[in-house]
Amino acid sequence: MADDGPMEDYPTEIEENLNDFETSLSSVQNMVQTLVSVSRSDNLLQLDPLDRAKLDLMSAYALNSMFWMYLVTQGVNPKDHAIKQELDRIRTYMNKVKEITDKRKAARLDKGAASRFVRNALWDPEDKKREDTAEHPQRGKHIRFS
Repeated sequence: MADDGPMEDYPTEIEENLNDFETSLSSVQNMVQTLVSVSRSDNLLQLDPLDRAKLDLMSAYALNSMFWMYLVTQGVNPKDHAIKQELDRIRTYMNKVKEITDKRKAARLDKGAASRFVRNALWDPEDKKREDTAEHPQRGKHIRFS
């Protein structure tokens, strides 16, 4: 950073912060370049609708966040700008997508298995004996041959 201009342009205390900012900015630029270079339609065809929504929301949030940072660098208070409402709107949709994802991951109840589990847990040997004799009246009666 020191090679870009004379040291008198900025205080020396912020030189490390500026170097970190430059590194982060070039990293973001590389990521954006990668996203822009790949055909968006090719990526979307491979995703299910929920993943498409996630991708769209993340892209919109990232773009609006960068605009927020731009406003800050221009001396504009982004809290008084319409970008705040836009970021809040995107966050609400991100929460909705998260709820849908959580519902998909939640355990589902197999009603048949649950009813068998409860029936077997409440099983009484006397009930079973009565059911067997009711279904097969000859069962349980032994004939002795001498």
